[in-house]
Amino acid sequence: MDRRLDSVWWALRLGLGLGPFLAGLDKFFNFLAQWDMYLSPMATKVLPVSATAFMRVVGVVEMIVGLAILTKWTRIGAYVAMVWLVLIAINLVTTGNFYDLAVRDVEIAIGAFALARLTEVREGATVGAAGRLTPASAH
Repeated sequence: MDRRLDSVWWALRLGLGLGPFLAGLDKFFNFLAQWDMYLSPMATKVLPVSATAFMRVVGVVEMIVGLAILTKWTRIGAYVAMVWLVLIAINLVTTGNFYDLAVRDVEIAIGAFALARLTEVREGATVGAAGRLTPASAH
């Protein structure tokens, strides 16, 4: 991989690792936002727990994903973050509000995808046609 891309990879890794970790941690303190206001009324109707309890579970998942991105599981963590962010965007759209945040989360999901792909290149691997990870030299 071209070493000039290292700064891009590190910027994405730090931003996409620290952001989810800190947002997840804040699900327990609500300093940044009152997180349960972002939960769709459709979701609150079917949840077996309170919105606050659910958001704390979300927070734990976000902290795990953030830590994965910041450690040796960057690629997997970035793919999980990508899917997670798209699901958050769908939830935001179903609130009937927060369309701007939904668009932002889709954009961040694209960044997570870019980080995952850059990580594959850094690791010298690509996803083959059958969906298996193969060495880049095999192509």
